[in-house]
Amino acid sequence: MKFTTDLPPFELTYSDVFLVPSYSEVESRLDVDLSTPDGIGTIPLVVANMNAVAGRRMAEVTARRGGITVLPQDMPFDVVARTVAAVRAADPVLDSALTLGPSDTVNDALNIVHKRAHGAVVVVDGEHRPLGIFTEKDGDGLDRFTKVEFAMSRPVDTVSARLSPTEMYEELSQRRLGVAPVVDEQGRLVGVVTPTGCVRSTIYRPNTDDQGRLNVAVAVGINGDVAGRTSRLVELGVRTIVVDTAHGHQRKMIEAIRLARAAAPSATIVAGNVVTADGTRELLDSGADIVKVGVGPGAMCTTRVMTGVGRPQFTAVVECAAAARAAGGHIWADGGIRHPRDVALALAAGASNVMFASWLAGTYESATDLLHDELGRKYKENYGMASRRAVTGRTQAEHDMERAKKQLFEEGISSSRYYLDPQRPGVEDLIDHIMAGVRSAFTYAGARTVVEFAERAVVGVQSAAGYSEGLPRPTNS
Repeated sequence: MKFTTDLPPFELTYSDVFLVPSYSEVESRLDVDLSTPDGIGTIPLVVANMNAVAGRRMAEVTARRGGITVLPQDMPFDVVARTVAAVRAADPVLDSALTLGPSDTVNDALNIVHKRAHGAVVVVDGEHRPLGIFTEKDGDGLDRFTKVEFAMSRPVDTVSARLSPTEMYEELSQRRLGVAPVVDEQGRLVGVVTPTGCVRSTIYRPNTDDQGRLNVAVAVGINGDVAGRTSRLVELGVRTIVVDTAHGHQRKMIEAIRLARAAAPSATIVAGNVVTADGTRELLDSGADIVKVGVGPGAMCTTRVMTGVGRPQFTAVVECAAAARAAGGHIWADGGIRHPRDVALALAAGASNVMFASWLAGTYESATDLLHDELGRKYKENYGMASRRAVTGRTQAEHDMERAKKQLFEEGISSSRYYLDPQRPGVEDLIDHIMAGVRSAFTYAGARTVVEFAERAVVGVQSAAGYSEGLPRPTNS
């Protein structure tokens, strides 16, 4: 990456900079390969380890499209084990089905129908063969204790698991189906498919291990039994361990990295967060492969207004990426992402991957329950990982006085509503939106890979008016 002019005497965030188009021989967005140079995924998307965002559904869906989700360190280990097993067992192409038996109720169906963006519950018999499909609309006007077999749509149209995504798309199109159960040769349910899902399967490559199982990462704190937890995670098949704390440039982090590395010599160790070249080098020298960069730019974080500590994110990424590159490591840009342009700019600055959290909170797949406001609009609740709410949950096993002390030191928002976008209610919709912008940015720079993009990108510095000029201004009509 290079700048068009001399740098100003102040540091920069994403809104302060822009990409200049260059000569390009990349003819199509589909000629772009978004595989990350750190070897983590096939698209540069990491879901951060926030309790309200990162769970089983998020991990499964993002891995299917090439990203990876980091499960929170607050998650009890037995839940981590079940979640990792479920994600690794999920089909890398077909979406997981929501299922009920015919004697379950409409209320049961309505409680789970929004757990997946496809919005359908498959009613199955004792042999797991589809009997019918229930959607939210099927429950209109019915008593909530009505058996679902009397509310479901039937007969059920199924698709064979032997078909390719392209063939499945043709079947759905010919039969005008928005969603269909996929069955094996014995007629048993193995998943569900939608026309959009078929198209996505031809564009994205799933993030899988050598045995074709979906990948998932897990966070480990710097306190407690770091080595023991890391060893147990490796036994579960986890190959990416994220050693995480808000202030990563400290002695306990360095010790934790060394413990994690000794416990998992072949795993990828990610550590952070830092915002300086010195911090980046020290964590890499301690045994980390990747360093997380960002202090204070997150949407739910109040660190900067509480403490004055942090650094404008674009400058932090540029400096830390250069230090990591010189040391043979990589960085993840963590926080401050508001638009697809910011993802492209983070990659131009040298990040190998980009982390997301709050932007994905208002989706069907985020880890909290779907709620409705007084106008019936759908939303999810989100909260910061240093907020009073998170600290309260994290310290449940501690003495009451110690918990009370820690709750005084909050640096995050404890509750915020994230409304589902009617146009993009699922995380895959957002992935499409984000990666379309990133692919297009690559074509403007004449780059086919993430590494080429970082080398070829030309970045300029702009005023607030320059940034404002680039924003859409729809007219009232």
